[in-house]
Amino acid sequence: MSSTGNGSGHHGDSEVKTDIITLTRFLTEEQHRLGPHATGDFTLLCHALQFSFKSIAYYIRRATLINLIGLAGSSNMTGDDQKKLDVIGNEIFVNTMRGCGKVKVLVSEEEEEAIIFPGHGKYAVVCDPIDGSSNLDAGVSVGTIFGIFKLDDGAEGKAEDMLKPGTELVASGFTMYGASANLVLTMKGGQVNGFTLDTALGEFILTHPDMRIPKSKGIYSVNEGNSLYWTEPCKAYFESIKYPKEPGAKPYSARYIGSMVADAYRTLCYGGLFAYPADKKSPKGKLRILYECAPMALVMENAGGLAVTSDQRRMLEVVPEHIHDRSGIFMGSYDEVTKVTDVFKKHGVIAK
Repeated sequence: MSSTGNGSGHHGDSEVKTDIITLTRFLTEEQHRLGPHATGDFTLLCHALQFSFKSIAYYIRRATLINLIGLAGSSNMTGDDQKKLDVIGNEIFVNTMRGCGKVKVLVSEEEEEAIIFPGHGKYAVVCDPIDGSSNLDAGVSVGTIFGIFKLDDGAEGKAEDMLKPGTELVASGFTMYGASANLVLTMKGGQVNGFTLDTALGEFILTHPDMRIPKSKGIYSVNEGNSLYWTEPCKAYFESIKYPKEPGAKPYSARYIGSMVADAYRTLCYGGLFAYPADKKSPKGKLRILYECAPMALVMENAGGLAVTSDQRRMLEVVPEHIHDRSGIFMGSYDEVTKVTDVFKKHGVIAK
């Protein structure tokens, strides 16, 4: 084996990359870049998060073999029947966030109230431990969505401390558990970076640095089974992309998995639009602002896209009324979300 001097080595006819950027190395380098301003608390919190993702990925891979699929016999706060893996995923999050010593408040979809940890943690974490779990029995990709807030100095750590807009997030992202475990991470004002779990090394490897969503793409992702309940502006928008009237224009392609993390990851990679609009059946929308919409919106905006509510407000500026508050959302490529806003404007829906 010979070294090339650039972080790669030749082994026979194949090139072996030896200068690997793991998530641990990435976080350490970010900490060094901040110099004396960095306390290391955020880095330790992220290490705890990545252990959660690795653990959940392991249990999902083993789910069918060790009887983790099926209902656990209870419902979560938002009324969804809990799968056994939902319960395990939530317990993993609670224990790792408590154990790292840097988190004061944890909000989970699976918990009715915010969990307040003892100690002097400076951060609050919001999460949906296993989003899309209704798809688990069919082997469809599911994921974890998370966001991190920094608590104000002197904050006691109450549920009310969490009622902040997404603009206050210091970091967010998601992990998709599919053919591989893919972690997407972004920090306030920073790039969006994608990591893939190498199960042999047990490490997340930087495989998609500085992810940028294409500015436009003729793909839409929405549950059209709800179209009966859509508002008129919403119907008008989807009609306009399925039956375009401009000469030579082609209809958009539909791609809908039914798992927000999987649909969002595909939209981030290929471009297009993901939508879960508010409708007559769910006037406030279905997705939770704090731990689904806001973290995803930060990822999309930092990748060059947009995210807005069903009344066309910027998603990151929405302040939830309670920790499980809901919203409709349109997010994805910049031009595609702009088209949504333009159609809604024609129908009198203008962001306040």
